Amino acid sequence: MPHQTASHSSSELAAVDATNKAIIEQLQEDGRRSYAAIGKAVGLSEAATRARVQRLIEARVMQVVAVTDPVQLGFQRQAMIGIRTRGDMSAAADRLSELPEVDYCVVVAGSYDILAEVVAASDDDLLRIVNAIRDVDGVESTETLLYLSLRKQEYNWGTR
Repeated sequence: MPHQTASHSSSELAAVDATNKAIIEQLQEDGRRSYAAIGKAVGLSEAATRARVQRLIEARVMQVVAVTDPVQLGFQRQAMIGIRTRGDMSAAADRLSELPEVDYCVVVAGSYDILAEVVAASDDDLLRIVNAIRDVDGVESTETLLYLSLRKQEYNWGTR
């Protein structure tokens, strides 16, 4: 297989064809599934499966990660922060995405311009994070929505 350079677009690196979708669905069911087992399920060799998974990861089509319950790991606070901006929403979202405490950031339509999810060790830590968000250029106001109880967290919506 020819070496892919960083100058290729994501679509050139990892076309999301039917086989790649089947690989993604296999990993959504069990992110620890072996390349051999995935390959058998989708009709590829282990090496071809490994190469496709690597291209999907490099193209940022998917990630393979351990999803955790932050509370069980000692984080006392998890929150979604609704953010109103002035000026370019995308630029503000890009700056917010650079904050290590922000684990999810999306530009939205509605009452807020941006939603950012954060995990904090304590109330003091959450206050520090909210202040850091408010200091970001373009942020006009925030509203912090504390998570009280995690009821469902799944990432197995398939590939449609």
